[in-house]
Amino acid sequence: MVELGLISLRALQLPRLLILCFFVILGNFHKAEARIRHYIWEAKYEFRSPDCFKKLVITINGKTPGPSIQAQEGDTIIVQVNNSLVTENLSIHWHGIRQIGTPWFDGTEGVTQCPILPGDTFIYQFVVDRPGTYLYHAHYGMQREAGLYGMMRVAPRDPEPFAYDLDRSIILNDWYHSSTYEQAAGLSSIPFRWVGEPQSLLIHGKGIFNCSKSPSLSTDVCDASKCSPFVQTVIPGKTYRLRIASLTALSALSFQIEGHNMTVVEADGHYVEPFVVKKLFIYSGETYSVTVKSDQDPSRNYWITSNVVSRNRSTPAGLGMFNYYPNHPKRSPPTVPPSPPAWDDVEPRLAQSFSIKARQGYIHKPPTTSDRVIVLLNTQNNISEYRHWSVNNVSFTLPHTPYLIALKENINGAFDSTSPPDGYDFANYDIFSVASNANATSSSGIYRLKFNTTVDIILQNANTMTKTNSETHPWHLHGHDFWVLGYGKGKFDVNNDTKKYNLENPIMKNTVPVHPFGWTALRFRTDNPGVWAFHCHIESHFYMGMGVVFEEGVERVGKLPSSIMGCGQTRGFHGP
Repeated sequence: MVELGLISLRALQLPRLLILCFFVILGNFHKAEARIRHYIWEAKYEFRSPDCFKKLVITINGKTPGPSIQAQEGDTIIVQVNNSLVTENLSIHWHGIRQIGTPWFDGTEGVTQCPILPGDTFIYQFVVDRPGTYLYHAHYGMQREAGLYGMMRVAPRDPEPFAYDLDRSIILNDWYHSSTYEQAAGLSSIPFRWVGEPQSLLIHGKGIFNCSKSPSLSTDVCDASKCSPFVQTVIPGKTYRLRIASLTALSALSFQIEGHNMTVVEADGHYVEPFVVKKLFIYSGETYSVTVKSDQDPSRNYWITSNVVSRNRSTPAGLGMFNYYPNHPKRSPPTVPPSPPAWDDVEPRLAQSFSIKARQGYIHKPPTTSDRVIVLLNTQNNISEYRHWSVNNVSFTLPHTPYLIALKENINGAFDSTSPPDGYDFANYDIFSVASNANATSSSGIYRLKFNTTVDIILQNANTMTKTNSETHPWHLHGHDFWVLGYGKGKFDVNNDTKKYNLENPIMKNTVPVHPFGWTALRFRTDNPGVWAFHCHIESHFYMGMGVVFEEGVERVGKLPSSIMGCGQTRGFHGP
């Protein structure tokens, strides 16, 4: 009887266990399920007045900023790009996406692919393998600043370590009225002609240029009725996640919302140990998530402002509206916009850099030692009377045949065979003085890194060709995240500064600033086969030679698609 009772009980439990197992398996299957997301984009020039001044801009499907890509980690993104620029080549870089297994779709013309010719169609296909806030933008010449850029938001499959009610994106940009052709011509001229400071600051593609300051401009060119400030409407009492990204051509920025604190929770796709700021300093190529609570007086609106820092600002503030519903979105705040930080005050910017640590529970500790150390001295010099930016006195030039194709297909003579130096004359180089740099040269040589090793990069800032001047440089690494080990003032001291490295909870990023007359130390693993650009994210600086290229494990790269070929020595390689 007892045995029969146990058997009956087990018989009753068995279906329940089967059902439970079924739902566990179903839940895991659902969690692992990934989607394929298709996009069809047309890039073309159109007349727009984002800051009231009409000029030609590059749009994607009629928009600038372009359409946002929203996906979940593990999804496959397929973007069909139709180049309708008529007279210009094109390539699009997926900024922050590591392109594991697809290095040919990094979108870096001259490094990983031939450009997309006018009238041609190109298909990018890659996996977004982790959550976070990322970007896309043109990577051909100085095309990015003509308006071809947008946001990528990748949602996690697991709960995030912070709470919010609504998720919004804001891209910050600076804006020139001259074309990229005019700017590039000036940078490549004798005498050198600098691009100057931008005319406006845009907040998610919107700004206001004071047309009355240029009375010679007709209303057909500059019309205040053709533009409006950015408006972020909020519901009182809610918590907002704002994904703030910078794609400026030149400017470092501060960003603030009048009367509101911002809690930094994510940087370049990695969770940050939360800290509160009133002003967020952000550099070109960086992305941050901040949480903001709409907990102020709901009867009024508040200013959103961006301002240039690190350069003697002449560009007016970018203005937007933090609009408390149901106030009218065009109702101006009863106050004047908050005062910007002093443009030349480095201390608060350094303090923010030091504050960014990996969040507890999400720390990926770096290797304790490195296999190779490369010191990159940022210098400015003249080569054959042309003005250049250089790294260790070598100004980078792109080859006609992309490196990835040349290396994988064993094409000889496509680029300079001599690698750039791993350092500079530490003992004798005075970073605080204008240096003659008489030995400066141009080269398309690259760094060959041993696969699956640990590399330290020390970025060292020096004086430019102007006395007592050193600039902020945001450096971006393709194909990788790196650990930010530390920042410092003055010349890097290999004996003492290495002892100050943060090896416990360093943040991982893909873009990092080097502050004036200072240094920044990075560490990364060469574990992603391919050829990867590492460069200053300021458009004119990279155009003038401020970058390098790393090769690692290229022999492990799979068969290259013929779609990336067709230029330089790969003419005739291209296929449908």
